[in-house]
Amino acid sequence: MAGFIILTVSQLNSYVKSVIESDEKIRGVFIRGEISNCTVHRLSGHVYFTLKDTESAIKAVMFRGNAARIRFIPENGMSVIVQGDVSLYARDGSYQINVFDMQPDGVGAMYVALEQLKKKLSEEGIFDEEKKKAIPRMPQRIGIVTAKGSAALQDILNTLRRRYPCEVVIADVTVQGEGAAENIVRALKILDSADCDEIIVARGGGSAEDLWNFNDERVVRAIYGCTTPVISAIGHETDITLSDFAADLRAPTPTAAAELAAVEMTEINEKIFNLKNIMRKSVEYKLDEKRYELAAIEKVVDADEICKSIEKAEARSKELLTIAGKSIEKHIENKRKTLIDVMKRVDGLGPMKTLMRGYSVVSAGGNTVKSVRELEKGERIEILFSDGKTGARVE
Repeated sequence: MAGFIILTVSQLNSYVKSVIESDEKIRGVFIRGEISNCTVHRLSGHVYFTLKDTESAIKAVMFRGNAARIRFIPENGMSVIVQGDVSLYARDGSYQINVFDMQPDGVGAMYVALEQLKKKLSEEGIFDEEKKKAIPRMPQRIGIVTAKGSAALQDILNTLRRRYPCEVVIADVTVQGEGAAENIVRALKILDSADCDEIIVARGGGSAEDLWNFNDERVVRAIYGCTTPVISAIGHETDITLSDFAADLRAPTPTAAAELAAVEMTEINEKIFNLKNIMRKSVEYKLDEKRYELAAIEKVVDADEICKSIEKAEARSKELLTIAGKSIEKHIENKRKTLIDVMKRVDGLGPMKTLMRGYSVVSAGGNTVKSVRELEKGERIEILFSDGKTGARVE
């Protein structure tokens, strides 16, 4: 075989690899196909799979850094469009595509990720109706997780003032953008331990991307994990997020959430009025019953002998009816005054009322300062007043 160049297998594979990888036509190429034999390497995090159509197949690999950036989990049978560089795996002499981007074919990645997470959480029982907690109808304290100054918050507060004045604790959070999910989770944990009777999680309408933090797995699990009943009021009536499925009750709007959070005072007054009528009718029924008994006695007893007794009994019955009616009205009026006094005292105990009396709240590093011994010279602090907040430095 004199005059012939004899190559090793490694040399041949290396040469073919260099030829393939130097061809610009198959660098960054887009390929449509169906995923099969998909495996995620437990240690490296790399994703190995085969991309196929009806006639052919090609091996593919997506390294951990690229795999971490896609919004969904590749699954067998999923039709996708990948972008990558065609290469040769020299050790085995097989060519493959090194994928650096992947999108579902015909369906958005966010939608696929959402459906996958929804299925996962549903299988865990997080959305089960039998696990929903009842919403109290006469709460003393309501926690609200939303952006301070937002239209959603104002709608809730205005509705509560009109329908059912009670103490409100507001956890100010960012509801969209980077870090919003962590803020919402933190706020839920704080309010869940703040003796609230119920919690409203709210934000106004927006695009699917604006509402996406309420599809975050951490937020959904935080809502499900609350021991306090949670009402979700996210977006408009047609907007649905995974947080809505996890909450104990979904409201179509923030205003509706406030309406569902507590019974209306007019309804309470109506119940009092109905009870008053029931009590009055009960007394009247007893009096009528006694009149019938007297009438029956008159038939068998000489009317002349008991005429005066009957007249006295009737006079006494009328007197008792008058006394009973006044007693009932006085009792109801006392209960109404007691209810109003309690509501006024509860309102006076609210944090904003305390600040309006001239007090202020000092915080450092996000924590409320309870003693001067907690401060250090030069430390930056924040002072909250009833009409706003300001910063200061400890001297």
